[in-house]
Amino acid sequence: MGAQVNIPAIFRPVLATAMLLGLTPSAYSAEPVPLSAYGDLPGVEDMALSYTGKRVAVLGVLDGQRSIVIMNNESAVERLLKVGDAKVRSVDWIGDDTLVVQVSQTEKLGIEFAQDQFEFYRALIVPADPAAEVRFVFGSQRDIAKAVFGNYGRRLVGDHWKAYFGGVQLERRSFEFFAPHTRPALFSVDLETNQASRLAPPSGEGYNVDWLLAGDGTVAATFQIEESTGKWTLKNAQLNTLATGVATTGNAGLVSLGPDGTSAIYSEEDADDVTQWYQVALDGSAPAQPFLPDADIDRLFTDRASGRLLGYLAGGAVPEPKFFSPEHQSVARKIHRAFPQADMRLVDWASDFSRVLVRTSGSGNGGTWYIVDMKQMKANPIGFERPTIAPEQVGPISTVEYTAADGLALDGILTLPPGREAKDLPLIMLPHGGPHSHDNEGFDWWAQAFASRGYAVFQPNFRGSTNRDETFERAGNGEWGRKMQSDISDGLEELVRRGIVSRDRACIVGASYGGYAALAGVTLQQGLYRCAVSVAGVADIPMMYSADYRDSGQSGLLKRSLLEELGPRGGFAAISPTRFAAQADAPILLIHGRNDTVVPFNQSTKMADALKDAGKPFKFVELRNEDHWLSRADTRQQMLEETMAFVQEHNPAD
Repeated sequence: MGAQVNIPAIFRPVLATAMLLGLTPSAYSAEPVPLSAYGDLPGVEDMALSYTGKRVAVLGVLDGQRSIVIMNNESAVERLLKVGDAKVRSVDWIGDDTLVVQVSQTEKLGIEFAQDQFEFYRALIVPADPAAEVRFVFGSQRDIAKAVFGNYGRRLVGDHWKAYFGGVQLERRSFEFFAPHTRPALFSVDLETNQASRLAPPSGEGYNVDWLLAGDGTVAATFQIEESTGKWTLKNAQLNTLATGVATTGNAGLVSLGPDGTSAIYSEEDADDVTQWYQVALDGSAPAQPFLPDADIDRLFTDRASGRLLGYLAGGAVPEPKFFSPEHQSVARKIHRAFPQADMRLVDWASDFSRVLVRTSGSGNGGTWYIVDMKQMKANPIGFERPTIAPEQVGPISTVEYTAADGLALDGILTLPPGREAKDLPLIMLPHGGPHSHDNEGFDWWAQAFASRGYAVFQPNFRGSTNRDETFERAGNGEWGRKMQSDISDGLEELVRRGIVSRDRACIVGASYGGYAALAGVTLQQGLYRCAVSVAGVADIPMMYSADYRDSGQSGLLKRSLLEELGPRGGFAAISPTRFAAQADAPILLIHGRNDTVVPFNQSTKMADALKDAGKPFKFVELRNEDHWLSRADTRQQMLEETMAFVQEHNPAD
């Protein structure tokens, strides 16, 4: 494609939403938005800004085709790569002229592997020049497996950009290459020639290894932990030991290069099992010291060329960027103040912070991407994730604070139907997955789909969630099916007390851990919900524990971590919905992707068998060729349609 193709309207800057679609707000009010507007993959899935800000890459829908589009500052398309239903996981610039795109694919494994299938990642090198060839990393080298195992960043070495990936070294036997093991080594990849050079060997058997790159692209630090004991060491480039410790559950590791590039930041648990960060000089000239001991850190900001730590996103009710450089902090503060009512994220930035890529969403905003030009002090909208959903059709989103039965302070995200009074509404309880995750006041396509059909939606941040401090997160240990579950139903009671929802008009719906919570809500608990929907949910805890332990190669670290989170094995049956199928007091919908490598498909088949044996009403829907994350548009749509029809049958909104 030539360099001056005009960009289509969905990506065109400086247009209000109504102008973008050629519609006025009143045109949306007569009928609800089709479910496909929510269930389809968003019109913009991801964006990335090049090193100096001269180009932007967009993963989204162009003329009805899912594509990766490379544009210049004049919004002209320079290259277009149609990706169809490929599972694109990330787009990242390496300098200004080369895009690295990571994709994944579920593949069956042989009988010699513990797992039946695995999600393999590959990386594509996509030059901005449309005449240049698109190539796979490691694609031209027979002695390296055709997959990447970890992305270790990029470095500007002199005037030359390089990318760094984990890869599995192959050995030659007769006329074939084979993998003697699956432990990755560290490779440097020249983006011009696509030739890889090994920088560091893989770990020894029974160990895990991680690396930190210096600004010049050499290995600055190596972290190695023993699987059986959790003993770990941190060494510098000269293999001198900088720090040691024991992390019995594996909760220790590398974080980043320090702000000046001459130190390493690592994490480990203290005597009270609280994770602390430490900074140690790479040359070993000074002992490790606590790093930002009182900070609540949600995300790190690092320099793409050198790997140095630039700052972090401070958590709290309103997350706020904190940069070490006064100039960078001034830019971040101005942008943060420009979007005070939105769920705002700094996604990417030019090396001099003259241009910043920002994503916002929330009440009245289905997801909007901006290029902020700091020289002109202007924020230009460059993409809309849900262009067919008008601002007034986005259900209002707010945070509801409440207290658990044992007095613990909690909160959750409430999404209300657009244009309806918040009184005696039917409810969809929508607990998040993880369980170590959380929901915030951003646009959630699943919640908004339910709200568009007249339901209030509540997303509780139960104990174990990551929206508060580490003590709150650890409060979920041993509480699957117990206090984590009652935290969810305590949210229902709070909404009933406030008069927002009707007590006897609730269903519980969730995916992954949320799917487990949905099943537990009508088996371990009774009398709360009219129906339950579990998407890729855990149903049998003993089976989950055994599969995870087996698939890890019987890792001692994982075993101890699982037991810390779940509690003693003797209690697993008491928190497994499969064991209480006979107590199910509401119809259940089970939905699961056949290619799920996170929660195996047989978790849902076992629950279906238990419900059938108990004579309980249920429906089981298989999503063919779908993974754990609902990566494909057609099966995501299928999931949403099946879920909505089931909920409307058993808990009608009108």
